[in-house]
Amino acid sequence: MASMEIQNLRVYERRGLVEPERTPGGTRRYSEADVDRLVRIGELLAEGLNLAGIARVLQLEARVARLERDNARLRERD
Repeated sequence: MASMEIQNLRVYERRGLVEPERTPGGTRRYSEADVDRLVRIGELLAEGLNLAGIARVLQLEARVARLERDNARLRERD
């Protein structure tokens, strides 16, 4: 679904970039959010970032999203 090689998915998992669920038998199950994250990783790789840079960008993007949600909640309370 994300058009990535299996070995790359394993590297991303080892680096903590994606954390798929596992079946009782150990098979990885990627959610829609995981696939979206993998697509974003692919975009950042295409822009020339290394995995450490990608990890940082993903952290910052998550932080911005949380801050935007918090900001929206505070605006609704006014």
